[in-house]
Amino acid sequence: MRARKITIIIEKSIDAYGAYAENCEGIYGVGDTADEAKKSALKGLALFKKYNKKENLPSILNAEYEIVFKFDVQSFLTYYKKIFTNAALERMTGINQKQFQHYASGLKKPRQAQVKKIEAAMHKLGRELMAVEL
Repeated sequence: MRARKITIIIEKSIDAYGAYAENCEGIYGVGDTADEAKKSALKGLALFKKYNKKENLPSILNAEYEIVFKFDVQSFLTYYKKIFTNAALERMTGINQKQFQHYASGLKKPRQAQVKKIEAAMHKLGRELMAVEL
């Protein structure tokens, strides 16, 4: 049996980053950075499990599960800005660097087609990296 997924959404607000489990009520986190929000949500999950009786937990927590983090584009670009330059993202996706700057700053929100393009490029890179041996 495959492990079920708990999807934790990471989003940027005006003054902080928030995290919440999309499909498991009671899991939340916050931080000044996406990384802090991620860590806060994982700590929240651990505390939620620790201080609730098994019968009171959502069923997904009583079985094998894996954590998946889902970012909005602005949070993703901010979280990975030390790894991916706008020039690198342009080469990978074909989306103009200036657009990435607008997305990262929150000035503009990408259309769904652009979001899918970015996601596809990241997944392609991930598959390529998984095939690398050194």
